[in-house]
Amino acid sequence: MTARLALRRYMLVNFLTWLPMGLMVAGMVLLMSERGLGLAQIGLVTTVFSIVTLSLELPTGGLSDVVGRRVVLAASAAVTVVSLAMLSVSTTFWMFLVSGVLKGVARALSSGPATSWYVDTLHAVEGHDADLKPGLARGAVMESVALCAGVLAGGCLPLLVPPSLMFPLAAPPLAGAVAAAVLLVVVLFALPEPAHGRRTFADVLREVPATIVSGVRLAAGGPVLRRMMGAAAVSGVMLTSVELLTPGRLAELAGTAERGSLFYAVVAALGFAGSAAGSALAPRAARLTGSSARGAIVGTVLSALAIAALAATAELDGPAGTASAGLAYVVLFVGLAIASVLCLELTHKAVTAADRTTVTSTSSLALQGGGAGANLALGALAAQAGLATAWGVVVVVLLASTLLFVRMPVGGARGSSPAQALPARSGSG
Repeated sequence: MTARLALRRYMLVNFLTWLPMGLMVAGMVLLMSERGLGLAQIGLVTTVFSIVTLSLELPTGGLSDVVGRRVVLAASAAVTVVSLAMLSVSTTFWMFLVSGVLKGVARALSSGPATSWYVDTLHAVEGHDADLKPGLARGAVMESVALCAGVLAGGCLPLLVPPSLMFPLAAPPLAGAVAAAVLLVVVLFALPEPAHGRRTFADVLREVPATIVSGVRLAAGGPVLRRMMGAAAVSGVMLTSVELLTPGRLAELAGTAERGSLFYAVVAALGFAGSAAGSALAPRAARLTGSSARGAIVGTVLSALAIAALAATAELDGPAGTASAGLAYVVLFVGLAIASVLCLELTHKAVTAADRTTVTSTSSLALQGGGAGANLALGALAAQAGLATAWGVVVVVLLASTLLFVRMPVGGARGSSPAQALPARSGSG
């Protein structure tokens, strides 16, 4: 396995992992609605998906660190195939609910192991001084490209499928199931790992909790990782402010909810394109500023300026309001992607292979926790004081978070010797 080959496979896996999600974005709510579900039932299905994902983040991260990346990624792909195929034929609330549970399981399983496989493999090929930024950036680009392509294709597919052939809104999740099946084949045949020691089921049950505890302690106790968890929580606040407050703003600008929904789909695709551009720019940002920490500051400030623009133009109407909102949305995701890639590099440099995916899952929990808190606070604040005030608060939080990157502690993973960094249970070849 060469570094170039590992990167190509990592990029392909990232693309295929996120393509099914992109395909579902545009029509999932409409599919459930057309099949007879009310808004309360749709909300419950979505909530169950989120609860399952959150509940399994750490256990599945620990499982990946114990049994290997390929096994967990293959399981995620297989469950995705089943969940999306079931979603495409679901006709009752309970069928949609089961599909939501399966999607949550698949999402939790996919959180982290592909990146951990790439970092482990690159360390095995080039050593622990290998530059992670270019590969992580290209992987993030592929995620954004997959989401952008998926949301556009998912929006067009129902218009292209003859109703006599199948229910048009069922086409996007069915296409997602096909993409997940391709992912399963790629994972099984293109992500080699060295042979693991023989483990009984009881051994795995003992090792996973120990790995989770070790990873959480590392994330809470490591000076770099504590800062990265804080940065992830702030990213969750920012993302929630956009997802919660932007659709209503765009619907208001468009004049109707239907036109606003279409406009939001287009803006979301542009945002994913902006994210791809930001991911590609991340290594250059680190190089120009002199370090990954300073590059992350630049990305965070750029996102803060975009949110400030949303706040400043919250009262604009017509084409000016529409253009300013769309442009701010794109710039926001450019900045977020720059900061996210560089934070990911700092995180992986601070851990060994034994805890890599568990710590990544902890970071994901921090992001979702920040988003959950913002979801409760920002909606109420916007209702009481207006959009500009809510976004103004987010700007302050973002700018304050740049202090997390000041005087960043220097140092790699604890015990950075190859023997510790690439244990037999989770190394890659």
